[in-house]
Amino acid sequence: MRAGLALLLALALAPGTWLRSASPPPDLAAPVKFTPMGQFPRVSGEIEILRAWRLQSENGHFGGFSALAAMPGGNLLAASDRGRVMYLDMPENGTPAARMDFLSGKDVADKHLVDVESITRDPASGQIWIGYEGANAIDRLDRKLHGAKRVMPPQMRGWSENSGPEAMVRLANGKFIVLAEGSRSLGKSDFPGVLFAGDPVEGAGAQTFRFAAPSGYRPVDMTQIPDGRVLVLVRKIHWGLPPRFTAKLLVADPADIGAGKLWQGRVIASFTPPVPSDNYEGLAAVPRADGALDLWMISDDNLASFQQTLLLRMRWAPGNRPKARPAR
Repeated sequence: MRAGLALLLALALAPGTWLRSASPPPDLAAPVKFTPMGQFPRVSGEIEILRAWRLQSENGHFGGFSALAAMPGGNLLAASDRGRVMYLDMPENGTPAARMDFLSGKDVADKHLVDVESITRDPASGQIWIGYEGANAIDRLDRKLHGAKRVMPPQMRGWSENSGPEAMVRLANGKFIVLAEGSRSLGKSDFPGVLFAGDPVEGAGAQTFRFAAPSGYRPVDMTQIPDGRVLVLVRKIHWGLPPRFTAKLLVADPADIGAGKLWQGRVIASFTPPVPSDNYEGLAAVPRADGALDLWMISDDNLASFQQTLLLRMRWAPGNRPKARPAR
C-alpha cells in the first residue's frame, strides 16, 4: 500500500525546495496523548463501538502501526512498519498509557526486515511471530521480543514486495494462517493464503489456498476467537487527494480452508464515516467472562499529514449472529 500512496504523497505534500537543513535527533521520550473522540454511531452491524481515541505523539517511535496483538492482563502490543513497538495499557476504567521502543529493544536492525505487517502470539508460551513485508519472512521471538529465529517460506516467495504477509494468526491447535494483501491481478478480490500445519519457523508443512474478500477490499489482519473461528479485518483505499479508507470485519471458519477452494467469510461490521474511519490495519480480540469479546482496532497513519492513528474499543457477542451469508 505504501507504494501506491507514494505518488499521491509526492503530489500533495511535495516541498517547495530540495534543500533541507539537518534534522534534529528524534525525541524518544515524548509521551502519547489519548484524545477521546466525540459523537459517532455506537453500533456497526453486529459490533457495539464502546470507545474511540485519537493517539498523537512527538515521539520518534510513534506512527505507522500496522499490526496488533492481545497481551496478558488485557493489554495490547502494536507493531509498526518501521520496526517499532508500542505497549498499550488500556484499563476498563482508568487512564490509558503507552510505552514505545525499537523492536527487540535495538536501534540497529536489518533494513530489509523492519516492515512489520502482522503479529500473532501463543498465550501459553508467550512466543510471538512477526510477518515482514518485502522480504516475505516470518520471525519467531520470545515473550520479551528477543531471540529471533527466521524463515522465508517458499510458498510466500512469489508474493508482491509491497503486499504480504499482511495478516497472520496462530490458531489454538498450533496451525498458522497467513494472507497476502496482493491479489493475483488488478481488480480481483481473491488473495493468496498459506495454511501451515505447525510453526512455519520449524519448517511445518503448508497448503496454499485463496481468500475471498468483499469487492475492492484487501485483508490486513486476523485474530482467532474462542469458538475456533477467525476474524479477518479487510480494508479498502478510496483513491483521491487525499485518499480515504473504509474497513469491514469478517468472521470465517478455518475448517473451510481447502486446496482449490475459496476461503470466505461473513461480514459482521462495516467502518465508514461517520464511524471514525482511517487506515485500520491492526486487530486484536480479548475474551470476556460473559462470553462476549472485546475487539480492538488500530489504524496505520503512514506518517502522513492527512491520516491519523485511531484506536477503537468494541464489543461483539459471537453467539448472537444471523444465518451465515457470504461476503459481498
